[in-house]
Amino acid sequence: MTDDDRLWVKSYDQWVDPDLTIPDISYVGLLEQSFNDFPDRTAFHFMGISQTFGDFDRQSRRFANFLARIGCAPGDVVGINLPNTPQYMIAHAGTLRAGCAATGVSPLLSPNEMAYQIADSGARVLVTLDAIFEKKFLKIKDQVPNLTHLVTTNIADFLPRWKRSVAKVLKKIPTGNVVPVTGKTIIPFMDLLRDYPAQRPETSVTPEDTCLIQYTGGTTGFPKGAELIHRNLVANLHQVNNWFGTDPGRDVLCSGFPFFHLAGLALCMWAMAHGNAQILIPDPRNARHICGEIARHRPTRLCNVPSLYQMLLDEPRFKSLPASSVEAIRTCISAAAPLPAEFYRALETAVGEGKVLEAYGMTETGPLLTMNPQDGQKKIGSVGLPLPSTCIKIVDLDTGTREMPLGQEGEIIGNGPQVMKGYYNKPEETAHALREFQGNRWMFTGDIGRMDEDGYVYIIDRAKDMLNVGGFKVFSTEAEETLYGHPAVEYCAFVGLSNPQRPGSELVKAVIQPTSQYKEWDKKKLEDDIISYCRENMAPYKVPRIIEFVDQMPLTAVGKVDKKSLR
Repeated sequence: MTDDDRLWVKSYDQWVDPDLTIPDISYVGLLEQSFNDFPDRTAFHFMGISQTFGDFDRQSRRFANFLARIGCAPGDVVGINLPNTPQYMIAHAGTLRAGCAATGVSPLLSPNEMAYQIADSGARVLVTLDAIFEKKFLKIKDQVPNLTHLVTTNIADFLPRWKRSVAKVLKKIPTGNVVPVTGKTIIPFMDLLRDYPAQRPETSVTPEDTCLIQYTGGTTGFPKGAELIHRNLVANLHQVNNWFGTDPGRDVLCSGFPFFHLAGLALCMWAMAHGNAQILIPDPRNARHICGEIARHRPTRLCNVPSLYQMLLDEPRFKSLPASSVEAIRTCISAAAPLPAEFYRALETAVGEGKVLEAYGMTETGPLLTMNPQDGQKKIGSVGLPLPSTCIKIVDLDTGTREMPLGQEGEIIGNGPQVMKGYYNKPEETAHALREFQGNRWMFTGDIGRMDEDGYVYIIDRAKDMLNVGGFKVFSTEAEETLYGHPAVEYCAFVGLSNPQRPGSELVKAVIQPTSQYKEWDKKKLEDDIISYCRENMAPYKVPRIIEFVDQMPLTAVGKVDKKSLR
């Protein structure tokens, strides 16, 4: 493909290599290099403690040795059911160094949802919190016969004894009782790190081996495990490194994305493989704690979902951060949901002009496909340009076989070395998502978007979130962006309800969480005001017929508005 076909290349920062060569190495190979090159550099900061890559190296080798001693072989799956803690990093790195594949199991899942993922992935080992063990795992212990070992831990296990004692007395940290379970071997995480030697198993890991089985959100039907090989992860990490143009060991990362979500895990893996320190955030909704960590450790890159940036903007400490901490921030990456223009401008005012980068991707693409340039032009409302060695096209919504002209909406499809192998043990779903287009294999994302004349991509909506009103298409994201211009709207979501009088058509409903200054307003008066605003700023068919006010908008585990629950 020539640069004429890749019109976005002309908008790249000058150092970005559009034909980036991906090294023929596994992620474990990158990790070993990082451990060798940066033994004295800080690997992570966590609730007042810090640890070097040298210590992290030894602990993850102990975990890898444990897996080998219990008979885990290359290809076996380890589930990690933890928040962002040192234990997650150690278990993850140790799992991959043992040649096994990791699957992140969200601590927010219900017991039955946990059982489904453990069984579907075939996980042999689960690393979990003692509180989750007591409250959830004991309810499903007989539903996961494939699981032979559990490693249990507490969020505070890495803290000094006095901090653990204070936290437990004040009930700041959840705890649970761990009891024997027939047919399962249970070992405390800290005992494992004490009793097993720091000797990595002699296991060969290739770029084609499975690295992650990462489950999608499951907004429709059961979640699917995206099978990502080592080559996918290595490709995406090199693409991002080239995009930023930085040398290893120079960055400090701070993100509220949980590690069980690929956005958070990919950042963690980038940091681990490039000698970069990271600030671990166990509770992403604790904006005050995050501000304290930013002030203390001066991260160079923040990465969050828009709702978390909004929480930070609402936190007084964020606007009074020391000048040195603000100056240290090079980029604020926003991903996983649209960043409304008003939030974008407010965030840029807080951290500095040109530092806010919107990005786009999905679990199935390792995860990133596009990002706004670090130094070049950033277009508000755009998710940026295709990354190096990545191609994006917009195809028609009806057949997916015809490329759309620039500026016209269609389904976004992506091609690149970061695109997954397929959905784990689901050939039909894989065949639907990964299809041939113009002689190559493309990921059909299900997202609706357009591309402008400079190659910048704009997300219009998710296909499943698009509303049909009497034959007119209502893109919920576009309508929400307009509604965010009303001063009473803190969060909003447009959803469709079946129109009983017109089969096949929908009624537009807007769910709104009012800002604090409007919470006490008369709801009828506020509703009339919002409807009037919509009529002035939207086509008639987009104006909501129903408005519902909520005290708290339901959010997913990563902070997106949970439209599934709203529907």
